Amino acid sequence: MANHPLPKSLLDEVAQRFKVLAEPLRLEILNLLMTHEELNVMRLVELTGQRQANISKHLTLMAREGILQRRKDGLNVYYKIADPTIEDICSLVCDRLREEHKMRERLFKEFQDEE
Repeated sequence: MANHPLPKSLLDEVAQRFKVLAEPLRLEILNLLMTHEELNVMRLVELTGQRQANISKHLTLMAREGILQRRKDGLNVYYKIADPTIEDICSLVCDRLREEHKMRERLFKEFQDEE
């Protein structure tokens, strides 16, 4: 990316992808799908404690954006992550935040020890 600037149209797509990911419930759904690989809507409702309409709205949006893939089996609709880079992005961000959290805890402990 540093060597070749992206065209504005592609930057708009990147921004849209991050916009979709910038919702805590969607991140919770992705986290569950990374753990369970594939889940149906009702199981996601149970695991999140959210209403079915709310879960379905978020699943539909993520499927439309190419983040999730859906599979119908009788009356059940199952979802799984379609874009493998999503797991990479989440891992990078989560690992970095864990490191920062540990650093803040160490600094706070050192500060308390000095008092």
